[in-house]
Amino acid sequence: MMRPHRAESFRDRWNAVQGEFVDRPREAVEQADELVGDLLEELSWMFRNQRADLEQAWSDEEGSTENLRVALRRYRELFDRLLSM
Repeated sequence: MMRPHRAESFRDRWNAVQGEFVDRPREAVEQADELVGDLLEELSWMFRNQRADLEQAWSDEEGSTENLRVALRRYRELFDRLLSM
């Protein structure tokens, strides 16, 4: 999940983009494109880090069935989050 202050920052930037549209529509759309790109990069980074944390958690262990069950459950949660976007 994105940290609340980061989400707020993106919302603030979006509000600024919308405010520009009336006077400078082309610039507002260009800013919207950049903002969406920045958000996609942040989300990609966030999910890649979550995946790396998951991988490290199960690959460093002996691989007991219980540890692997927990790892699979966490992967399923991440998978479901990704699909729900």
